[in-house]
Amino acid sequence: MERILDWNKYLDTAAKMVSEGIVMLKNENNALPLDADKEVAVFGRIQFHYYKSGTGSGGMVNVTKVVNILDGLIDNGIKVNEKLLDTYRKWDKENPFDLGEGWGGEPWSQKEMPLDEGLVKETAKSCETAIVIIGRTAGEEQDNRLEAGSYLLSDDEIAMLTVVRENFKKVVLLLNVGNIIDMTVINRIAPDSVLYVWQGGMTGGKGTADVLTGKVSPSGKLPDTIAYKASDYPSDANFGREKNRDIYAEDIYVGYRYFETFAKEKVLYPFGFGLSYTEFEIKTEKTEITEGAVKLSVSVKNIGSYKGKEVIEVYCEAPQGRLGKAARVLCGLEKTRELVPQEEQVVEIAVDIAKLASYDDSGVTGNKSCYVLEAGEYKFYVGSDVRSAEYACSFEQGEDLVTERLTQSLAPVESFERIKPVCEGGAFSIGREAVPVSEVDESARRLEKLPKEIAYTGDKGIKLWDVKNGKNTMDEFIAQLSDYDLSCIIRGEGMGSPRVTAGTASAFGGVSENLNGFGIPAGCCSDGPSGMRLDCGTKAFSLPNGTMIASSFNKELTSELFTFMGLEMAANKVDCLLGPGMNIHRHPLNGRNFEYFSEDPFLTGKMASAELKGMAGAGVTGTIKHFCANNRETNRHFIDSVVSERALREIYLKGFEIAVKEGGASSVMTTYGRVNGLWTAGNFDLNTVILREEWGFKGFTMTDWWANINVRGKEPDKTDLAAMARAQNDVYMVCPDGEKNDDNTLAALENGGIERCELQRNAANICGFLLHTNALKRAEGIGDTVKVINREDEEQEDDKPVQFYKVDRDITLDLSDVDTKKGTSYSFALDLSNFGIYRVIVTASSTQSELAQIPMTLFSMGTAVGTFTFNGTGGKAVSMEKETPMFSRFTTFRIYFAQNGLDLHSIRFELTDKER
Repeated sequence: MERILDWNKYLDTAAKMVSEGIVMLKNENNALPLDADKEVAVFGRIQFHYYKSGTGSGGMVNVTKVVNILDGLIDNGIKVNEKLLDTYRKWDKENPFDLGEGWGGEPWSQKEMPLDEGLVKETAKSCETAIVIIGRTAGEEQDNRLEAGSYLLSDDEIAMLTVVRENFKKVVLLLNVGNIIDMTVINRIAPDSVLYVWQGGMTGGKGTADVLTGKVSPSGKLPDTIAYKASDYPSDANFGREKNRDIYAEDIYVGYRYFETFAKEKVLYPFGFGLSYTEFEIKTEKTEITEGAVKLSVSVKNIGSYKGKEVIEVYCEAPQGRLGKAARVLCGLEKTRELVPQEEQVVEIAVDIAKLASYDDSGVTGNKSCYVLEAGEYKFYVGSDVRSAEYACSFEQGEDLVTERLTQSLAPVESFERIKPVCEGGAFSIGREAVPVSEVDESARRLEKLPKEIAYTGDKGIKLWDVKNGKNTMDEFIAQLSDYDLSCIIRGEGMGSPRVTAGTASAFGGVSENLNGFGIPAGCCSDGPSGMRLDCGTKAFSLPNGTMIASSFNKELTSELFTFMGLEMAANKVDCLLGPGMNIHRHPLNGRNFEYFSEDPFLTGKMASAELKGMAGAGVTGTIKHFCANNRETNRHFIDSVVSERALREIYLKGFEIAVKEGGASSVMTTYGRVNGLWTAGNFDLNTVILREEWGFKGFTMTDWWANINVRGKEPDKTDLAAMARAQNDVYMVCPDGEKNDDNTLAALENGGIERCELQRNAANICGFLLHTNALKRAEGIGDTVKVINREDEEQEDDKPVQFYKVDRDITLDLSDVDTKKGTSYSFALDLSNFGIYRVIVTASSTQSELAQIPMTLFSMGTAVGTFTFNGTGGKAVSMEKETPMFSRFTTFRIYFAQNGLDLHSIRFELTDKER
């Protein structure tokens, strides 16, 4: 069957997500929506360089065009002051945008054009309204910092905003950021309107302009609390204070759970807050409390003069009991349809009472390692944010009720103190209590849970498709795999493996000829949460970031958008999108917050589930990550998140649990770091006890790329795949070659370091996942095809296969036939025999003048190695060189030509003797 991916509908749906994810914090002086008949002045260089996403694997999507906010305004018929615009254009050309160099090397922000006050005053004479755009990025390997140009505004930005405020009647500030930033100076300067427009992918400017012009009324809500200062967040006392460890002393009191319980006065904008052009009246019309659920019927009426949508949020106040609770916890949410003035909608929300239980990790209730619904009154509040939500109903729990009996798992091994509320005169102050430590014998637990070994039969001619058809069982199939086969199947191959789609992150499953012979296909993984990263240069759709999606609070729209994403994946033969990212916004400086959803695990789980359900419709899925407690990028390969079992289960694991149980997640990625002393890549409690036994997960798990693994008390070892496999983390991402690898799996089988039955279990998990993929259908020559229509940005070179060149220590490639016209790219890949630092020598010529500047940028695995800027050479060949690390066997390169006039001759790679 042929399925259709309509690119126009994809673009429209993404733009709707942008519009619905924008959070308007302030709108005074009738600054918005814009008057289409009046000219506006646009300030800030980000008007030309919209940040579609953050950096790293979650943002490296190749697109033909990103719609900037300026583009969106002009397309919506807004008149923009031309003199100011031309001044910015000239300055921007003379001061090139700084892309940075290397992985995680991008600057958080860009320098701004110094503003001549005379120009500002002159512009203000013809423009009533000024729009100021400030941008930020962050991402893998680089957290935000409490410094100017990152979390704080730069001096240039402050000067720009100040002089604009002093001269314009109306000032609109747009924050094109992946994460909340400091609002102190912004509040002092006092623009009339302030909007978090986040990072909206390739259609960000269109969706933003639709809001600014009033085509769409903003309806986004804050997925995080905005406090007055970074030091107000309860995690700040420990975040980044130690190089290799973060202690989660705030425990379950993350974000609004902390502020609403202990520090309301430190909140500038509460969780769930967001303004609209219209107003809504929210009333709880009916409540019904049954044995298992609280059901609320809530009427929402548009009582303003604009059409718009509203979000209904339900919060529970549980009794403090012996465990201690947060004053408010989100337990239900829905978004209305678009309501015209005076239109009303009744929204139905059901809250599962069992999910209001708290985890007792100490035994203080007499029910250790259990979820307990403590006796007392449970109150429910309904509204559009955590602060304004009003009392709706309550029920009395007569006695403690155990809702789920579990076993101690993943608990800390070192003692520390955590927050616990102390009630004094009806108010809560911060008390402390010791955190329970682990009593588990991890080695004994693993041995107790060993599966039964399947007797080896050798090749019986059974193919994986036979299992799919019910002709044979999975055990009969797995029985055919030799020790060598089992050692291969736990290796992911990549990045850029030629077994799968060019430029993707890895191949898994059928990564050897033997495994292919059994009919095991090579599944394909591609980064990431913001769209497919295809390092060979193939264009893909760049999606709004995770924070923006969460801000929409719209589960249905999220599923609709990711149905398109799923079809695009299927068209590109990608089986797993490495996302959604699901870690908690524990602290606003975490560089990867843009990939993740929220400070709240309930919202996180619901939005992730919506994404997974959307992709499932196209026969593909997402890999939920990073499992778990990946809440800091600095030193992420070695960081130890020291956190109580209760906080893990109620906060840092809860979103993942929802995604597994409600979203049908079938693929999970662990983290680079440690949780309570043990690297997650080899953590049995995490990957087996909690994920599989408690939650019923049936899919396969993978490590993050080149992750550390360890045995408790020992140093990390990337070759200890036996420790990974024992934990039931099924695939190591990634190895240079699936056929052979410098790991310990076969040796561990010989010396008792791993049992054959454990490797068989890994193989069954991987093959069980592949049974339900398009990869298996492709291997059998069947399955749906996807036809993309209305896509205008396809380029011919994208359709050409990427050529691989075998390299020992050096190679010279003749590039004299490459088309170097402005805006084009050329891609190729190297198959390396030796890893290390390589010297890259580019030889080119130009007949343009000596003053001409002709840049070409070289990307390795999607990351800029550097820009080679040639001048006119009088037609003579000139060589320029840089150095780059290459530690992946299959290394994909892309050359991008930013200007005309360059004649490329060759590119040479030479292995140096330098160490990494």
